[in-house]
Amino acid sequence: MAASRTALRLTRRASRTELAVLGVLAVLVVAAAVASLVLAPRVSAAQDRGDRDQAILHAARQEAVDFTTLDYRQLDRDLGRVLDGATGSFRSEFQSGTKDLRSVVVANQTVSTGTVLSAGLVSADADSARVLVVADSLVTNVKDTKGTPRHYRLQLDLVRQHGRWLTTDLQFVG
Repeated sequence: MAASRTALRLTRRASRTELAVLGVLAVLVVAAAVASLVLAPRVSAAQDRGDRDQAILHAARQEAVDFTTLDYRQLDRDLGRVLDGATGSFRSEFQSGTKDLRSVVVANQTVSTGTVLSAGLVSADADSARVLVVADSLVTNVKDTKGTPRHYRLQLDLVRQHGRWLTTDLQFVG
C-alpha cells in the first residue's frame, strides 16, 4: 500500500510538472506570435527604406557617371543617357545647353570618362532625395592626348516619377 501511495504522489507531481511546463511553453508561443506580429511591419518598413535608399544611390551614381562621361564619337548616345536620367529644371537646362556643348566637344575631339568614387544619401522620403557624389573623370582632347584628371563634388536632387528616380537638379559643390 505504501508503494502504491508513493507511486500516486509521483504521478501527481509529474502531472503538475508537465502541466507547468506546458503552461510555460504555451505562454512562450503566444509571446513569440505577438512579437512577430508587432515586429514584422517594422522589419518590412526598414527593408523597404533600405531598398528605396539603394535605388536612389544607384540612380544618382548612374547620372553622375553619365554626366561626366562624354565621347565626341558617340555624343548623341552620351547626351541621351544624361537626359534619360533627368527631369524638371535639370533636364531643361541640360537640353538647352547641348548645342553649345556639342560644338565644343566635337571641335576638340573630347573624350571624358567618369567614375564615381563615393556617394552618400543626405536625405530621402518616398518621393524625393538629395545625394552627394564624389566623381573623377579623365579628359582627353586634341591638345591633351594624355588626359587631364578632373575632380567633381556634385549634389543631386532626385524625384521619383513613374517608378524611377530621376535627377531634377545637379550642382557643383565644395
